[in-house]
Amino acid sequence: MVEVTKGIFEASKEIYSSNRGSILRTIVYTVGHFAIAITVLMLVADVSFMIALTDAIVEPIANSVWYFILDKWWASKSKK
Repeated sequence: MVEVTKGIFEASKEIYSSNRGSILRTIVYTVGHFAIAITVLMLVADVSFMIALTDAIVEPIANSVWYFILDKWWASKSKK
């Protein structure tokens, strides 16, 4: 089990180091999206905090995956 854990940590370090900029931008975007989504849902849709929180977490996670893919594609095109 130790070998598996060590391998996961090493792979994670490699992924992070080769994608640091994209990952950091994705995290900042995602945290901001959580706050904005909760606020908008509570004000506009008049839903409870728990419903707004659930939607604000699930939907931005999907968006953050999309953004990461888009950012990697965009960066690969702008380097050429």
